[in-house]
Order: sequence, then C-alpha cells, then structure tokens
Amino acid sequence: MEALKASSITKRYAEHTALDNVDLTIPKGSIYGLLGPNGAGKTTFIRIVNQIINADEGQVWINGELLNARHISMIGYLPEERGLYKKMKVGEQLVYLGQLRNLPRREAIKRSREWCQKLDIYEWWNKKVEDLSKGMAQKIQFISTVLNRPELIILDEPFSGFDPVNANLIKDEILELRDNGSTIIFSTHRMESVEELCDHIALINKSKKILEGTKKEIKNSYRSNTYTVEHKGILNGSLASHYEVLEQSSLEDDFHQSVIRISTDSGPNDLLRNLISTTEVHSFVEKVPSINDIFIAKVEGGNHA
Repeated sequence: MEALKASSITKRYAEHTALDNVDLTIPKGSIYGLLGPNGAGKTTFIRIVNQIINADEGQVWINGELLNARHISMIGYLPEERGLYKKMKVGEQLVYLGQLRNLPRREAIKRSREWCQKLDIYEWWNKKVEDLSKGMAQKIQFISTVLNRPELIILDEPFSGFDPVNANLIKDEILELRDNGSTIIFSTHRMESVEELCDHIALINKSKKILEGTKKEIKNSYRSNTYTVEHKGILNGSLASHYEVLEQSSLEDDFHQSVIRISTDSGPNDLLRNLISTTEVHSFVEKVPSINDIFIAKVEGGNHA
C-alpha cells in the first residue's frame, strides 16, 4: 500500500510553474529519495504535503485518504530552514514542541529525555539553545521532528551541519525509524546518502518528474555492459572485435587499469576468458553507474551513464 500518492500536482506562481503535472507514489515503510537540483520543485511539493500551501491542480492521498487537516498530526517535518527558540532551554523546547504535537506533558518529557540520551546530548538538557553548536541544534530539531512517532517523516537536508560521526548516528536512527514502520521522504543533494539509505527515488527537474522507481531498478536500467579491469602489462590489441577499450591508465609495478565495454552479443564470462588468454587479470568489476552519475546525466540531458 502507498503511504502517499500524488496525482497531477501542479503549482504556479505568477509566470513561474513550480510543479507541472507531477505524479509520485511513495510506498509504505520505505525511505523515498526526493531528488532534484535547486529550484526543481522539491520544496514546493513538500509544502503542499504539509498543507503550508495548496496545489493549484491535482490531489494528494495519505494512506488512501484524501489529504486533509487531520493528517498534519501524522507528519513529522524537518525543514531545510532551521528554526528553534534560541532563548529556551533544550528540555523546555522539546517538551513544548512535543505538547504541540498532542503529547501529554509527562510523555513529552519521557520521550525527550530518551532521545537526548540516545543522541548523546542529555548533558545539554538545561542549556539554552543559543549555546548549542550548529550540529547539536540540528539534533534537537531532528528529535522534535520524530518525537511524536509520526507515520510519515519528511527530512529536508537532514545532515546539514553534522560531522561524519554524527551524520552516521542520524543515518542509523533514520533506518531504525523505517524499520519501526515510519515512511520517510528524504530530500537531499548528497547522493552518497541516497545510495546508503533510499529504497525508492524520484528525480524532479524544472518542475517535472523525470524519473521514479526503486533504486535497484533505476541503476539496473543505466547499466552499460562496461567493466573495469586491473591487469599486468598493456593490452596488446588482441581482444575480440565485440570488446571496446574505452580507456587505459597506468598503476604501480607494471599494472594497468582498463575500462572495457561489451557489445550486446557477448557477456562478462566471454570477456574474462578473452582477457585471461591475453593478460594476467587481478581485478574484474562491472562499472555500475552511481545515483550521482544518473542524476547528472538526466539533469544535463545526457544519455545513459
């Protein structure tokens, strides 16, 4: 079942079209990467789901029900633009935000303390927000987003301000939230995070959806029968005609690396057999395009990577 389904969403601002007839299907219990360059329309879509603005055309369903005011309490939203009350103490801030999400005060205190201990910031419970580093303030904002255990969590650039250690800590929490039943919409420019976290992705560019599917399906559709081979010595040109050497480079100790493309009438085993009879093979790996490669190819209008 879909956690969220959007059909023909269109949003215009005067002469500018922010979203143009966009359809998206977000499976329940998935981490869904919402990708696109700046100005593509991602934030506009997120604001429509959060009912901050309305679409001019189209409809959104959550759990099969047309989007309505009741859904606000089911959504946790971490916006790219951060906002905390700087003069409030950390604990007061979290309890207050939890109560805004309809948590009883006692439960808001309990969950806030648990999360602060989990993210190693409990010692800051009685400190003012203005005394926190950017990374610590980001942890507080993350906690406030997930405190009421929302069914749908929208994270817009959630790793901004984090060092690698804390970024990994938040990644683990995101995966645990997914495993505990939450659906997560993850908007980011960091393609390495998409590779690590996302089950499904969609790419929006210039207000239109240009790609959507599981990460595996999309990456498989961009495979090009290309392999990276490390071998001893230079290839002597005796490869069969259906193998194209795209590039060669020198490594250490007379080792070389070649990138070879196979034509459709051959396969990797045939290439490997041919190479073994020609050179000393030390590594043989298919060159599968990354999400970043695919992103650049689609946004710049290129062909398959």
